Amino acid sequence: MNTSAEMPEAAPPLILVTNDDGVHEPGIKALAEGLAPLGEVVVIGPDRNCSGVSHKISLLHPLRGIELKPGWWQVDGSPADCVYLGVHQLLSRRPSLVVSGINAGPNLSFDVHYSGTVGAAFEGTLLGVPSLAVSLTDPRTGSYALAAEFTAKVARWVLQASLPTNTTLNINVPGGRPERYQMTFLGHRLFRHSVHRRDDPRGAPYYWIGGVPSDAEDIPGSDCNAVAEGVISITPLTVDLTHVRALTRHLVDLELTGAVKVPTAQPPEELELIPPR
Repeated sequence: MNTSAEMPEAAPPLILVTNDDGVHEPGIKALAEGLAPLGEVVVIGPDRNCSGVSHKISLLHPLRGIELKPGWWQVDGSPADCVYLGVHQLLSRRPSLVVSGINAGPNLSFDVHYSGTVGAAFEGTLLGVPSLAVSLTDPRTGSYALAAEFTAKVARWVLQASLPTNTTLNINVPGGRPERYQMTFLGHRLFRHSVHRRDDPRGAPYYWIGGVPSDAEDIPGSDCNAVAEGVISITPLTVDLTHVRALTRHLVDLELTGAVKVPTAQPPEELELIPPR
């Protein structure tokens, strides 16, 4: 009996690619090309630079999506909007993987709280889809093609082994041609913040906010140290923001006068996210 003729061929993995620099930037093109051998790639990216928008979701205005060519969309919203709209409307089926990048610049340390690249990957994780964020820390000396090639290796592993359901992998590829990688934790690198006040032609003030990063603390094993040493960093991030150590150790003696305290339950080791239907 020829069972192969009776068994339908399984559909290839569907991979949703997005970014925060804009759908026309070279990083997202390199990423889509690098992931193409792994399955069907659909690109849904913002129509403009959305750096620093974090996990913003557009709830107060409608979104417009334009298909630039088959499998390539631009959306006038945030990176997280692109993932949400893709999963729930634009894609023909549920994706097997979300990959956000390749960002032009680092997403190290506490950058992850501001990053639209990471925000898009977090949205994929919240929707129950294994998700990666990838950044090229120095586009001047680095290679988008090399970063895409490495990301494809990680993506292949994730497609085979999956990830914990509340986990996003944040990848930072340093400049040059790195050959080593390391599993890392977030380092400590803050920004020297600044505000520039200016006046418009009518005399009304407006403000530019921003700043440059300070030097990272020397913490062996951190993402900052890895990149500084020319090593690709892979940091597992969680969408569960509960500080378990504070909950179970440092705050156990919190007693408030005139209020009744209910005993704290032991949190589960891993809260499984159930994707909405």
